[in-house]
Amino acid sequence: MTPTENFKALGLSLPPAPAPLGVYKPCLVDGKYLYLSGHGPVQDDKSLIIGRIGVDFDKDQGKLAARQVGLTMLSTIVANLGSLDKVKRVIKVLGMVNCSPDFERHPYVINGCSELFAKVWGEENGIGVRSAVGFGSLPDNIPVEIEALFELH
Repeated sequence: MTPTENFKALGLSLPPAPAPLGVYKPCLVDGKYLYLSGHGPVQDDKSLIIGRIGVDFDKDQGKLAARQVGLTMLSTIVANLGSLDKVKRVIKVLGMVNCSPDFERHPYVINGCSELFAKVWGEENGIGVRSAVGFGSLPDNIPVEIEALFELH
């Protein structure tokens, strides 16, 4: 199955692709690579999920927020490239978690995005290298921000 078919089989919907709120591009193609800027959890109504993990959300709610970030990233890919099928594989994911100082489950939270990518592109191509780190704050108090690098066909 293609990445587009895999996504459709999940029964999920893509939120609107976000417009930049600063001086940057949401994505950039350089040769065979696609770079995605940091994305937040945009919902279907264009609003953001807001709050800190370990304060406003538990780890499972954080994981769902990270999945929503992944969906937002997929939306940016479709809006700018026309199809998920143009992406060959995930190379790197950097997940940033807005959390309380005592929260230590950053990788668990970012799995929400990584598991989504693995289902879209398959385990061989959908899982790349990754970092998952905690932050004292993120823009607009979003719980998760993720950036990624992909290889194109």
